[in-house]
Amino acid sequence: MPFLDKKNVEDTVVWGGGGYGLGTAAAEPRRLCGYAECSSTWTVPWRSRKRPVFEGQWGCGGRCVLGLVRAAVQRERGEGSVGPQVHRHRVPLGLVMLAQGWITHPQLRKALDAQRESGSGRIGDWLVSECGLEAEQITRGLSMQWSCPVLPMTGFAPEAMALVMPRVFVEEFGLLPLRLAGSRILYLAFEDRLDAAAALAIERMSELKVESGLVDGKEFEPARRRLLEYESVPLKVEVAVDSDALSARITAILEQKQPLASRLVRLHQYYWLRVWLERDAMSGVGSLPKSSEDVGDFVFTVGGLA
Repeated sequence: MPFLDKKNVEDTVVWGGGGYGLGTAAAEPRRLCGYAECSSTWTVPWRSRKRPVFEGQWGCGGRCVLGLVRAAVQRERGEGSVGPQVHRHRVPLGLVMLAQGWITHPQLRKALDAQRESGSGRIGDWLVSECGLEAEQITRGLSMQWSCPVLPMTGFAPEAMALVMPRVFVEEFGLLPLRLAGSRILYLAFEDRLDAAAALAIERMSELKVESGLVDGKEFEPARRRLLEYESVPLKVEVAVDSDALSARITAILEQKQPLASRLVRLHQYYWLRVWLERDAMSGVGSLPKSSEDVGDFVFTVGGLA
């Protein structure tokens, strides 16, 4: 049998995890290390180690896994960094509702005066309390302000939706995973404003198309409380002193857990790592978990990083 040169080795590798997705290989007799600077490429195909897999890439050893993780952390820092931004101007809610004829000038002035005297509160809440508007009217106005639909609560599945993301995001960012449409779309509800960064992070982690919209204010909070009653993916929250410490900690988790799939995304100040430990932990709908078993969430904040 002729000696396998590098080309022959690459031709015989069966590897289904290319790109950013989790990937599924029909067979995995051999793998090549995903770290571009790996110094042991020639011997990798004969190693028995098949895990951990991070973002569709296999690392043949701790050094290579660390290299993959560092690149991902740098990517997320870049995507979440604060820099020149174009802010889309939005017409104030009161003016939107005034233009639609839903309120009068005296009503708007009354609500604004009450808000100014209090020093707090949303104008929509003051329109309800001071002018007798219904919460549904405020939600309709907000949907016009944000150019998004008002999502019905029909089909809300709190037990399944509790597995979509760490509960810290549900509690802190005013968002609510609402339901699935078939096996490709996840509806994400917000109470009074959209959060494009949150929607993108969840879209990347779930591998589903995320459609965002608003939910009537009086329905949002009870629904969120219901969701938080159900079991979510086990979560550990940690603080890292800097990006190097974050990369080292994620690498240690991957080396300890040996997941068959894992991914890192950033949601505002948080870095979210999800690990899938067994193939049957996946529901088959994007990369959503089937249950809380054999899946783990790790959420990190990093000192000194925006």
